Amino acid sequence: MPLLERLQTLDRRIIFLFIGLSVLVPLLFPITFPEHPSPIVTAIYDGIESLPERSIVLMPFDYDPSTAPELDPMATSLMRHCMTRNLRVCTMALWPEGQGMANNIMSIVVEREFPDKVYGEDYVNLGYKAGAQGLINTLLLSMRSMYTTDAAGTPVDEIPLMKNIHTLRDFAFIMNLSAGRPGTKEWIQFAGDPGDIPIASGSTAVQAPLMYPYYPSQMVGMMGGLKGAAEYEALLVKGYPQFKNSSAVATGLMAPQAFAHLVIMVFIIIGNIIFFVERRQKDR
Repeated sequence: MPLLERLQTLDRRIIFLFIGLSVLVPLLFPITFPEHPSPIVTAIYDGIESLPERSIVLMPFDYDPSTAPELDPMATSLMRHCMTRNLRVCTMALWPEGQGMANNIMSIVVEREFPDKVYGEDYVNLGYKAGAQGLINTLLLSMRSMYTTDAAGTPVDEIPLMKNIHTLRDFAFIMNLSAGRPGTKEWIQFAGDPGDIPIASGSTAVQAPLMYPYYPSQMVGMMGGLKGAAEYEALLVKGYPQFKNSSAVATGLMAPQAFAHLVIMVFIIIGNIIFFVERRQKDR
């Protein structure tokens, strides 16, 4: 079978070309698919919606630039949702790079879209601290023993938002953006469970399967990868139509991801067909 023989020796660069085109074409000619939010993502949206105005949400940024394409859309939508609901947001990080990721989201979302929000009153970045689960355990007992200043060096006692925050139990909700360890698992084990604090997660697609066992008893909800981010964007746009044009980063990336997966599946099927045909010929 000449065709199967040619496919068997197909140059891998051709495969890479097909995958590249499957990503490039939907980006050049935007295609969007309707999103149908799952219960695990809807639970986060509903949790944010149910909080009284001026409640304080803790948003740990436990990721770095390598996972920003997956987690930045989640962080953007969450920050936008909190600011729209007139909630206050406190960010921190267990990862060194997380401090910069939080600053970036604050700059893109809060400073540009919500210029009336005041740093120190409506949002604050406490920055990075080392210690992983040990730090979380300490914060459950005392915030000021570890955080005496924010990321810019302003004393915590001079920050209005932090006036009544003494331990993690004083936060109404913890929304962790996580790319691995330390991350959501540690927040659940050392803050959510012992402190009885509602915790939700925005996780990379690779980490998400490890988090599912914690839902719904120990974790309010979870966004897993770009798909989870796109579902949350759909919920935000449905509830707040003014974000239709600005809150669709993950939604716009779903088509390239879907087409790339289809191309990969096609080549896997072709490879399996070749394998079974060759085995049958050898048996003969």
